[in-house]
Amino acid sequence: MLARHTFDFTRRLGSVLAEGLEGKLLIAKGAPEAILPLCTSMRTAAGVVPMGNVEREQAQARVRVLAEQGLRSVTIASRPWSGTTHELEASDETDLTYEGLCAFADPPKATCTAAIARLAAAGVRVKILSGDDPIVVKRLAGLVGLHFETVLSGSDIAELSDEALAVQVQTVDAYGRLAPDQKSRLIKALQSKGDVVGFLGDGINDAPALKVADIGLSVDGATGVAQAAADMILLAPDLEVVADGVEEGRRTFANILKYVRMGASSNFGNMLSMAMASLFLPFLPMLPTQILLNNLLYDFSEIGIPFDTVRPEATAQPQVWDMRALVRFAGVMGPLSSAFDMLTFAGLLLVFHAAPDEFQTVWFLESMATQVLVIFIIRTNGRPWSNRPHPALTVSSLAALAVAMVLPFTPVGAWFGFHAPPPAVTASVGAIVVTYLVCAELLKRFAIGLTPRRRAPARINPA
Repeated sequence: MLARHTFDFTRRLGSVLAEGLEGKLLIAKGAPEAILPLCTSMRTAAGVVPMGNVEREQAQARVRVLAEQGLRSVTIASRPWSGTTHELEASDETDLTYEGLCAFADPPKATCTAAIARLAAAGVRVKILSGDDPIVVKRLAGLVGLHFETVLSGSDIAELSDEALAVQVQTVDAYGRLAPDQKSRLIKALQSKGDVVGFLGDGINDAPALKVADIGLSVDGATGVAQAAADMILLAPDLEVVADGVEEGRRTFANILKYVRMGASSNFGNMLSMAMASLFLPFLPMLPTQILLNNLLYDFSEIGIPFDTVRPEATAQPQVWDMRALVRFAGVMGPLSSAFDMLTFAGLLLVFHAAPDEFQTVWFLESMATQVLVIFIIRTNGRPWSNRPHPALTVSSLAALAVAMVLPFTPVGAWFGFHAPPPAVTASVGAIVVTYLVCAELLKRFAIGLTPRRRAPARINPA
C-alpha cells in the first residue's frame, strides 16, 4: 500500500493506493450509495464499459436483493493512477470503475431471541442502531423477534431537529445507515425524556455513542477505541450476558436497598433514643464499650445480605435511587424503634426500678433483638414467612443475636459492664420485642408503599 484515505464515516467510503501488475491502482470501498455515484464505468466479462443511470439502478437493485436475504454489501471500485504518489483525498475518488460487490452474512446468535425476550420482560426496551442498510436491519430484527414496521435511515435523522427526534425516538426502535454522531443524537434524544440508556457496541463508529450513554457496554475483542470509551467490557460477546447483568444488577440493588433501609432506620432510631434518654437519665443509657459491641454484632448480622434472595416483583422493573423514599422509610421505622426503646426505659425505671448496670444491659438486649430480628421483616415487601431469607443471612443474623443474648449472662459479660437481669425483666423485654416486630410488619407497607412508580429505562443495542 502506497497511500490511503482513511474510511470516512460521513461519506461512508475509504480508499487505498496500491501497486498492481499493471501499475498503480486506486481502490475504493464503501457503502453502495456512496461508491456508485462516483463510478463512470463498470467492469464486465467483455471488459470495461460505460456506466450510466440504468446500470447504477441495476447495481442498487442487486444490493436490495442481497439486503432482503440478510447480507451486508460493500461496493468495490477502482481506477488506474497516473499521477505522482501522495496522500489520497476525496477529490481523488472520482471517475471510478465499478468492480462489484462483497456480500457478508452476519446472522444473530442463537441465544439472541431469548435474551431480547428476557430484556423485554424486565421492562428494558431494545432499540437497534446500526450502520447497515435499513433493509438488513429490518430483516435482522425480525429474526430475533423484533418486528418493526418502521426503520429510519441516517438521511431521515439528518432532516429532524433535536426536538422532533426526541419525539420520533419514542416510537421508532430501529435505525440503519447511521453515522457515529447520529447514534449519539439518538441517545441524547432518549435521555432528554428521562430514559436511562445503555449502548452496546464494538466498532470505532460506536465510540461516541458509548461515551454519551449512561452505560457504555463493549465486548472482549472489540476495537481499542470502543473499549476505551465503554464503562464495562463483556468477556462474552452475547446478549445473554446483558440480560444476566440486568437481572443480577437489580438483585444487587434490591439487597443494597435493604441494607441502607435497615442502617438508616436503625441509626436514626438509636440516635433519637440516646437524645431522649440524655434528657432525664442521670447515667449513660449504654456504655461506650457496649455501643461498640452492639455495632460490631449488628454489622456481622448483615454479612449475609449480599446473598439474600429477592422477590421476582422486585427485579421485574427497573429501579432508581430514591432518596426521598429512603428518608420517608427511616422517618417511619426509626421513630417506631425509638418509641419501643422509650417503652423499655419507662418499664425499667418505673416498674422494675433498675440500677444503671442492669438498665444498660437490658437496653443492649432489647436494642440487639429489635435491630437484628427486624431484618427479616424489612428485607421483603411481602410477608416474611412467604419469602424465606437466604441461609447465609439467617445464619449470620441468628449467630450475632445468639452472642448478644448469651454474653450478658456469662462471666465475659462483666468485661463489658453487663449485669444479668432477673427473669421477669427478661420476659418483659421479650414481650416488648415481639410487639415491636408486629408493629414493624404492619407499618412496613405504609413506609415502603409510598415509593412512587419508577420509569422504565431504554436500552439501545446496535446491530
